[in-house]
Amino acid sequence: MALLAAQQLPLSGLQATYASAAVGGDLAPVGEKLVLHVRNGSGSTVTVTAATPGTVGDLAVADAIQAVPAAGSVFIPLKSVFRDPMTGRASITYSAVTTVTVAVLQLP
Repeated sequence: MALLAAQQLPLSGLQATYASAAVGGDLAPVGEKLVLHVRNGSGSTVTVTAATPGTVGDLAVADAIQAVPAAGSVFIPLKSVFRDPMTGRASITYSAVTTVTVAVLQLP
C-alpha cells in the first residue's frame, strides 16, 4: 500500500499533485478537514472502497463504497470512522487502478 500525504488547500487555491492509485491500495490520513479526490481516466466505472474497521456492539460497520464514473471524479471525506487502529490511517482500495489518480486535500 502506498502512503498518501495531505496537501494544504490555501484560500488562494491549489493545483494539487496527484499520484497513481496503488494496485494494493493506499493509506490516507484521516481528519475532519481531509478529503480524498479520486479521478478516473478510464472508460469504465471504478469502485473505491474505504475500509471501516469499527464495530457497533458485535456488528461490523459496513465499508464505504463509492463508484467513480468513467472519465469522472469523486470526493470522499476522510473522517475518523475510517481510521485503522493499527496504522492510524484510512485503508483505500480500488477495483482497477489503470488511469486512476488520487490526492488527499486538507481544506482550510
